[in-house]
Amino acid sequence: MHRFTIAAAVLMAGFAQAATLEVRVRDASGTPVADAAVFAVPAGGGGEAKRATKVQIEQREREFIPFVTVLQAGTTVSFPNRDPILHHVYSFSAAKPFEIKLYSGMPPGGELFDKPGVVTLGCNIHDWMIGYVLVVSTPHFARTDEHGAARIRDIPPGAYELRVWHPQQKAAADARPLAVEGATASAAFVLDVAPRRVKYKPPLDRLKY
Repeated sequence: MHRFTIAAAVLMAGFAQAATLEVRVRDASGTPVADAAVFAVPAGGGGEAKRATKVQIEQREREFIPFVTVLQAGTTVSFPNRDPILHHVYSFSAAKPFEIKLYSGMPPGGELFDKPGVVTLGCNIHDWMIGYVLVVSTPHFARTDEHGAARIRDIPPGAYELRVWHPQQKAAADARPLAVEGATASAAFVLDVAPRRVKYKPPLDRLKY
């Protein structure tokens, strides 16, 4: 068989074996937990290929959208301001300290998130605005929707450690082993989380910025 044909066959076989992981996250009462980050780390910490990419975290209706973003280390993030007022984005988190001073529209360039960890976002002008970024070392991650469901696609077969995180968690959930063998896999977590508090936002016409 031609060398190219063999390589293509191996590549297609790898794609055929990749699995989709379905994860559900609920609290102790059975209520779905939205905005939980779930991610699968290869057992033993084996090397993971980095998928350099770019994502956006918008400022819309004077909030960070999405409230929680999960991404792989090496991702560049831009912060478009969709509001008719100015915003000032900052983080004092050790994983990614940065500051984008007052601006509207699209700020120049982007911010490279190159270290795993939790990054808390704020706006120096509007103190009720808060958002979270979880930077992970693996390309296998997702965020739960309003039904507490997340779907991680294209996970190669193998042994992993499955983890979950939420900004309002009262205690970290234990990681659990995950064996990916077939086309699908599933897992469920019960997470002790505090309710999200929605802070008061002054009417738009009262704001200077």
